[in-house]
Amino acid sequence: MQDAALQQYLLQLFQRHGVELEPDEDWLMTDGDFPAVRATWTEGASGQPGRLDVDIVLSEERHIEESFAGHGSGDAGCRDALDTFERGALHVLLAACWYVTDERRLQTYGWELGLRTWDVFVGPWLSNREDAAIPQDLLPALREALQREVLGGEPHWIRLFHRRGDDGRVSAEVLLDNAPWPAGDRALASLTWPADNGYSVRGFVMLDIRDY
Repeated sequence: MQDAALQQYLLQLFQRHGVELEPDEDWLMTDGDFPAVRATWTEGASGQPGRLDVDIVLSEERHIEESFAGHGSGDAGCRDALDTFERGALHVLLAACWYVTDERRLQTYGWELGLRTWDVFVGPWLSNREDAAIPQDLLPALREALQREVLGGEPHWIRLFHRRGDDGRVSAEVLLDNAPWPAGDRALASLTWPADNGYSVRGFVMLDIRDY
């Protein structure tokens, strides 16, 4: 998908959810300011999946980076990646960054972390298999790991990925604010994941200080 068509797609996507953005070169701005969002699509080579990169700038110092694989050639691959973005991350971003919350599309919590209360927005756990059982203590494990972090007053985000290949090998990663998060990795590894092979799970979570 060409950059101009992708930008127009994003513009209309946010409009459908009540967020009016304004094009500014490669970016879509909010009333000429942050948050700002853009997306780029990279076609896969030799039958490999393509990659959709979505960047959201919250401020001069805060920048969310999310990537999504897209299966299929041409526009079909890009739309496949966009579908994953919409199902897994869009409504979390809308709630935490633009204050548009659709509780049919995400889970919301209030967590006491340190001396603050945080609004926590949790997107659907996405898996390549409908029968993949997500550990019930996944969120409590992440919350416990966050209790030991010193979180600044700005928004924070967690991206996690867990995969068990057809050969039984496990690969997993947890990022906090785009950076490797060893405590999150340990929390993920402590859970009882399905023992069968050939599945993957990804999730996206954002936290924002509750505004009383």
